[in-house]
Amino acid sequence: MWLNQNLIDFEDFAKNIDQNLWQESVTFSQELEHKSKEILSKLSIGIGGGGIYPLIYFVTRHKKPKITVETGVAAGYSSQTFLSAIDKNGFGKLYSSDFPYFRIDNPEKYIGILVDEKLKSNWNLYIDGDKTNLPKIMSEIDSIDLFHFDSDKSYEGRIFATNLIKNKLSENAIVFYDDINDNTHFYDYVTQNNIKNYKVFKFMGKYIGMIGNF
Repeated sequence: MWLNQNLIDFEDFAKNIDQNLWQESVTFSQELEHKSKEILSKLSIGIGGGGIYPLIYFVTRHKKPKITVETGVAAGYSSQTFLSAIDKNGFGKLYSSDFPYFRIDNPEKYIGILVDEKLKSNWNLYIDGDKTNLPKIMSEIDSIDLFHFDSDKSYEGRIFATNLIKNKLSENAIVFYDDINDNTHFYDYVTQNNIKNYKVFKFMGKYIGMIGNF
């Protein structure tokens, strides 16, 4: 299997870059997990898990992006992670695209429920779905330094987002794709475009693809 052949340990990857920063990332992740259990256990609904938040925190702190764009918020694991790292960096903005769960009452109130109120000044949240949100976000920013895809994981959904953001990516941008085991999009994208600077990680049973230089 191509994914397993290219798989590397994300903890080893981060430690080799900055061991102290990785430890900060681990501490943050432990705090986030504790907070999420406390908040989500009180809800009667399930609203989705998080992306590879230990590495997301590490990359955001290490690369210090000015503009971060993510698709898929749900409870807000990744949003809280990005915003916490942005706050620690002392600058940066997060633009998030999501769409409310339609099977529950007042679904909007659950979007980003894990995000601290004090961090929201650096957050622009759009909740009309990627096909509406992403063009709007693209019109409001000049470039993207960090992109995290975790929404419509169909092959077509991945193509739509990738084609929309690719011309906005800065020279040293980092791109994450969640759940790349769902279909062959990530493999096709890196092989057809002869991309060499990619990594494959595994987190909580899911495969994550990352593109970018370190």
